[in-house]
Amino acid sequence: MGFGIYISLRIFNIPDITTDGSYTLGAAVTASLLTQGIALPLVVLIVMGAGALAGACTGIIHTRFKIQPLLAGILVMTSLYSVNLNIMGRSNLPLLGVENAAGMFRFLPSIQTQWLLLLLVIIIFLVAFLSWFLKTDFGVSMRATGNSELMVRALGVNTQNMKVIGLAMANALTSVSGFLVCQFQQFSDINMGIGIVIFGLGSVMMGEAFISILKAPSILKRLLGVVLGCVVFRLIVAVALDLGINPNWLKAVTAVIVLLVVGIPNLKKSSI
Repeated sequence: MGFGIYISLRIFNIPDITTDGSYTLGAAVTASLLTQGIALPLVVLIVMGAGALAGACTGIIHTRFKIQPLLAGILVMTSLYSVNLNIMGRSNLPLLGVENAAGMFRFLPSIQTQWLLLLLVIIIFLVAFLSWFLKTDFGVSMRATGNSELMVRALGVNTQNMKVIGLAMANALTSVSGFLVCQFQQFSDINMGIGIVIFGLGSVMMGEAFISILKAPSILKRLLGVVLGCVVFRLIVAVALDLGINPNWLKAVTAVIVLLVVGIPNLKKSSI
């Protein structure tokens, strides 16, 4: 999800609220297909396709209908609530007794170790793939679209298609996040994506804070910064809960953390 938000927010400068819906969409499709006995490799492909379709819808509404990207994301996110509810058939769908993705590492002693290894493999693959992809001609065109859309359009690049493809990629990654979390917690819930975009935004912002320390950050360093930001952000939330904060206030605490991460550097700049 952090990588998906990095693509939409930092490459295209689009605050994509579709994330809340596509995250739940990935979980809903996963739970529905796994309970029907569909093989995991096929489930992953379908989940990515569903997330990409959701992102493409947001991109088309924004580029073709000239709707502001924030409103376009809200429209698709709202629509996905009904879509997800119909996919699951009810508000909560358990996955007890269903084989999960971490099962491929059964040779490891504990389920926690199995999930840790699975996540490490996924992170290494995504960092390597995105680092390569964003340096290709197509990836450079995507990055240039976010930096200077008018210049890229003057060079003959279809910036509208670039935005649609970029948002499709971002939400495909987000839906895979829902795919993993659904299996880890062994259920899918219609409300599990509400406010999840704040976690992603906070992770990306925190990762950028780490990367700003390094001079001339490369694409690889930025992607590693996103990973580090995700880990640190989750650790901060875990520590907050350990200190006795009521779980009912978790979303508010998360919003405050994001506010501090984003706002404090701006306060320092304004004071200078």
